[in-house]
Amino acid sequence: MPASAGSARPSAAATPRAYRQDGATHLYGLNAERIFKGKLPPQLYAIGVIEVDIDRTGKVTRVNWLRAPRHAPEVVKEIERTVRAAAPYPVPTRLGKVTYTETWLWDKSGKFQLDTLTEGQL
Repeated sequence: MPASAGSARPSAAATPRAYRQDGATHLYGLNAERIFKGKLPPQLYAIGVIEVDIDRTGKVTRVNWLRAPRHAPEVVKEIERTVRAAAPYPVPTRLGKVTYTETWLWDKSGKFQLDTLTEGQL
């Protein structure tokens, strides 16, 4: 079920990998109009990989780029803004706090998919 703004519903995830699903669903719920529908084109405008630290209250405490799309600084800024604006995230009740990794797949239209919930590529 998509999250609504500020719905820091608890996450029962026992691993950071399992938490990814809750984080991605939360982001999709808050950004429904920005999600690319269907299979992404073969050539994406940008791909970014980030680590997000979530504290025990669902607050973002750190965003760390593992692979930033340096050719698209506006996408880097927008991903960071979107991640921070989505707080509070589902509270990682079993983990206490969590660092999870997500890959952002960015289309030239400005719409995106997250690798966790992607519909694939053409």
